[in-house]
Amino acid sequence: MKLYIWFRTELEKRKLWEVFIYLFFGGLATIVNFVSFFIAQDVAGLGLVPSNTISWLAAVLFAFVTNKLWVFHSKTETPGELAIEFGKFIFYRILSYVLDMGAMLLLVNVLHVGDFWAKLITQILVVIANYLFSKLFIFKGRTETNVNGVEDEKR
Repeated sequence: MKLYIWFRTELEKRKLWEVFIYLFFGGLATIVNFVSFFIAQDVAGLGLVPSNTISWLAAVLFAFVTNKLWVFHSKTETPGELAIEFGKFIFYRILSYVLDMGAMLLLVNVLHVGDFWAKLITQILVVIANYLFSKLFIFKGRTETNVNGVEDEKR
């Protein structure tokens, strides 16, 4: 536990904790995306587009929960606020889905990159885009409790 507190404190001093925790959960979302993609494609025998769509849906649902609770510490007080926040999240994730699908089709069908490498490249682009969308447009103006239990204004 002391190592965790030291690590978090050091990253907070450098204003890097949010980026670190986003990348951590983004990495987990990427694993969800990869696993569901290859299960849909290789186990279920679905094509590229349905497999990529299923993997996108699974990753988006996972990402909303983790981004809301652990990355941006968003607090919504009413079901309406939650619905608006989720709607924004879905809207921007649809934009990143278009980026994801377009890049997958380009890399696999035009440039003949293998599925694994194409998926890896697209996920790097998507993680960057999603962080910017979340920070700038979805979960803005939130507070965060630091390792010492003190609330800090995030933006």
